[in-house]
Amino acid sequence: MAEIIQRDGTWAFDGSTVRITPGLHRSVPLFRQTYGEVAVPLEAVSGIVYEPERKRGRLRLRLREGADPLLQATGGRLPDAADPYRLTVDIDRSGVAEYIAEEIRHALLLDQVPKEPAKAYLLPGPPVPVSVRSSDGMVSFDGTQVRIDWADTSDRVKRATGPRIVSVHDLVQVDWLPNSGYEDGFMRFVTRETVFSKLPPEKDPYALDLWGSARRDLLTALVATAVTARLPHPSTRAVDYVERPRLTPAVPPQSDHHDVLLRRLRELGELHREGVLTDEEFATTKAAVLRGF
Repeated sequence: MAEIIQRDGTWAFDGSTVRITPGLHRSVPLFRQTYGEVAVPLEAVSGIVYEPERKRGRLRLRLREGADPLLQATGGRLPDAADPYRLTVDIDRSGVAEYIAEEIRHALLLDQVPKEPAKAYLLPGPPVPVSVRSSDGMVSFDGTQVRIDWADTSDRVKRATGPRIVSVHDLVQVDWLPNSGYEDGFMRFVTRETVFSKLPPEKDPYALDLWGSARRDLLTALVATAVTARLPHPSTRAVDYVERPRLTPAVPPQSDHHDVLLRRLRELGELHREGVLTDEEFATTKAAVLRGF
């Protein structure tokens, strides 16, 4: 067993798995503490490097492309400090860091772990159900459906559409960009019907506009990862999703929802007449409301 314990976290390697546990110190980002312990099988690893610096060094674990739904969902856009595969190492522990890096490299050679992209996710992603309250509303995922409940501060176009519920079978992918604190981010659920939509995130009823606390909004990556882990792996996406038939039949509007539907359509019509919504935005948002019922 090779192990390194730091304020930033603990890495332990038993020959087959790298077990990464985030530290509890206040300097450890909320995202890593919430994401929790990660068990990385050796077959998911492509390499490891120790980067020494004058005061502190860094251990970086590199994973094979397509092995981890977290990296797939975030596209390498997680801030360095929030990256669970990065460990800050005190300079007096650099020898231990180099030792654990060498042990992992040696095991990769012995097991002849391939470096080419994985054909299936080798890590499970966060467990479900998972819910996150962002600056634009609450987003939840139970393993089969995504639900978005808009905040009072959300754009009135979104609030007019009501809660958004999307089946995982209708999703093509999740697009995610973090809120950096300087520029807004977003999380967009791309369906077969909205794959070509050009609505901005603040008006898109299938997107969360991330403009508030960067620390809290970063937690939306938990939902993006959980959903991504349950979508077809990128290596299987040889068929154009737009042309792929629906896996579940559309549900007809329920009679007891008729009044709510009419009210929301009237609200959208008023926004369109007032010039708040363009013709394209009105058509897209109206279609989203109708699909929701």
